[in-house]
Amino acid sequence: MNGEQTRSATDDPAFAEGPWTVFSATRRASEVIAAPLSAEDAGAQSMPDASPVKWHLAHTSWFFEVFVLTPACPGYRVFDERFSQLFNSYYQTLGVPFERHARGLLTRPSLDQVLAYRRHVNEALEDALQNDRLSAALEKIVELGVHHEQQHQELMLTDIKHLFFQNPLKPAYRETDLCEITPQSTYWRDFAGGIHGMGHAHPGFCFDNETPAHSVLLRDFSLASRPVSNHEYRQFVDDGGYRDARLWLADGWSCIRQRGWDRPLYWSEDLATEFTLHGQQAIDPNRPVVHLSFFEADAYARWAGARLPTEFEWERAAQLSRDGAPQLAFSSRTELHPADLRPETFSAYDEVWTWTASPYLAYPGFAASADAVGEYNGKFMCNQWVLRGGSLATPAGHLRPSYRNFFPADARWQFSGLRLARS
Repeated sequence: MNGEQTRSATDDPAFAEGPWTVFSATRRASEVIAAPLSAEDAGAQSMPDASPVKWHLAHTSWFFEVFVLTPACPGYRVFDERFSQLFNSYYQTLGVPFERHARGLLTRPSLDQVLAYRRHVNEALEDALQNDRLSAALEKIVELGVHHEQQHQELMLTDIKHLFFQNPLKPAYRETDLCEITPQSTYWRDFAGGIHGMGHAHPGFCFDNETPAHSVLLRDFSLASRPVSNHEYRQFVDDGGYRDARLWLADGWSCIRQRGWDRPLYWSEDLATEFTLHGQQAIDPNRPVVHLSFFEADAYARWAGARLPTEFEWERAAQLSRDGAPQLAFSSRTELHPADLRPETFSAYDEVWTWTASPYLAYPGFAASADAVGEYNGKFMCNQWVLRGGSLATPAGHLRPSYRNFFPADARWQFSGLRLARS
């Protein structure tokens, strides 16, 4: 997911209440997500692309220890020197990270030790922040670390879901049933072309991949008023969409043939139920279809006689329709599954990420930071596709028009869906 900040922490409205307040609230939110899990749950890994929750909890602490506490606090005692390899994700300039695909083999440290590690880091950060021991530059890194941990909160939920799906018992992360939702009508919203500003050009935090702000030329386009529903996607499945090579990009056709895909990731073979964070539930035809790859989203759009929006078309629509962004309060939200409960007014935001037709590339003039933090983002600008908007699991502070998410074209385990566009 995303990269380095470019704005001052003092410019960010979210930090107006104080860096320590925001930091501590973010740290608590991660532990709320982990609270329903057993130690066995927290240590398991379902696939190479996912990580154990225990690893997420440790890695986000490692980030603050390495990038803030060690350089800023001469008296800081590193919790365990060996963690520098175990919980380094991909920062090659800081040493050789432990292999991602093997994170589930890290039975030690225990979950209790990782939670103790978090407390150790929290206490040191509290002292540094409350006593003004950090430079403005390091406060910016704290802010980056907060947003980095918020990204991991969404990953924790998607990784938990994928892990529980592997279990024949199909356990529920949250023991409540999903309610039925009312169908929403669909209409097309037209947008005028022209030269429009894109990227982050406002006070407050952003990741480096949202910059530099620049202008793009758009042609007139239309965007559907809501994401594609389960019912609509079921029509594609029933019509033989997964068997018609004409609908698929060549790499997508090879992918679904090799992996045997014939339906969305969590749909049952009889197309009656789907796995959710609430366990196995009946597929609600009116909810947005979710857990699609880029290949599937692209094929559906072609079948429907439409296309995916470009990332800049989506951004322009979001600039003109800021209301209606979903918000997730981890401790208070009852349902952890996408709905389509939008108001009557148009919004570009959904409770599923929107796959776009845009490859993930640098903006004109982009340059990654020369230090280790610069590894966060720029080196991933290859073989990835941009998703825009957010999902039910995206923290509210990340729901802005310029935010760019990205994953490989075959990634399905995120809360990813689609909204149709046409020229």
